[in-house]
Amino acid sequence: MKIGITGTGSYLPEIITKNEDFINHKFLGLDGSEIPNSNEVIIEKFQAITGIAERRYAKAELKTSDLGFLASEKAIADAGINKEELDYIIFAHNFGDVEKGKIQGDTLPSLATRVKHLLQIKNTSCVAYDMLFGCPGWIEGIIQAKAFIQSGMAKKCLVIGGETLSRVIDPHDRDSMIYSDGAGACILEADSKKGEILAHASQTHANGEAYYLFFDKTNDQNGCSDTRYIKMHGRKIYEFACSNVPQAMADCLNKAGISIDEVKKIFIHQANEKMDEAIIKRFYRLYGKEVPEGTMPMIIKEMGNNSVATVPILYDRVRKGNVEHHSLKKDDVIIFASVGAGMNINAIVYRY
Repeated sequence: MKIGITGTGSYLPEIITKNEDFINHKFLGLDGSEIPNSNEVIIEKFQAITGIAERRYAKAELKTSDLGFLASEKAIADAGINKEELDYIIFAHNFGDVEKGKIQGDTLPSLATRVKHLLQIKNTSCVAYDMLFGCPGWIEGIIQAKAFIQSGMAKKCLVIGGETLSRVIDPHDRDSMIYSDGAGACILEADSKKGEILAHASQTHANGEAYYLFFDKTNDQNGCSDTRYIKMHGRKIYEFACSNVPQAMADCLNKAGISIDEVKKIFIHQANEKMDEAIIKRFYRLYGKEVPEGTMPMIIKEMGNNSVATVPILYDRVRKGNVEHHSLKKDDVIIFASVGAGMNINAIVYRY
């Protein structure tokens, strides 16, 4: 049974925030102290490391579930299926629906249920649930959907990755410039003529690594201590990812029985340009190879890091010819890979 992705869709919010828009921000250290560098220097260093020049924020009236719905509509249309035939809707996110200006995430009902409601699906056998797996959530949703199809429990699944990180960032934290909003979705089907999952692998590292990403108070000592924001130990994450992701990808590729020379594209979580480049370089080094030119499409420069949405958005845009110098053709072998809160790692080897 070939199980593959038959349709994709994505939604990038309309509000574009450039790096220079942070020039008047008051950035503070974890202890509330003023950072000695000017904002010009902070922003310059930030872009040199992350590759991010701008990011997308959702309009006030749109929540994460809305972004997921908009991406799902496109994926369903692209696959050419009847939405009533969907057996599962899996929505990967981290913070639920956070309304602009509010401090509490809303996950009742689940975001997947909200998308089903917005799609006006009447089929009660279409089961909707959420996936909490950090940034690798969309890939993990694909892995679960494959298992449902392989077991005979499903024939068609909708898998969504969406987030509005702009509503859970501390404006006094330099890391706030990393995060953005967006959503991507895909349809996974049995007996697909449009692609095939060849192998997959997942890991959770929680012995010391569990709290590399966490929720904590603002860096502003005079701010509200009850409000929590996304925080991270950036250096630890960078070292963890570079040390563990390449081998995890290699294990998955070896499991598929595919030669490294057959891999045409790697769709890796758009977290940090320098980190992603280091991961891919170390991955190829495991095989004694140099990274072929054009292997790793990147759109983080204009998109920022929207967590679970980065890989499905990137894949959708490359499929549809919206990323310069990158395209896919039938039977290309590609890899999806991600790393994030948990700390979780996963990968899929896929024949397009």
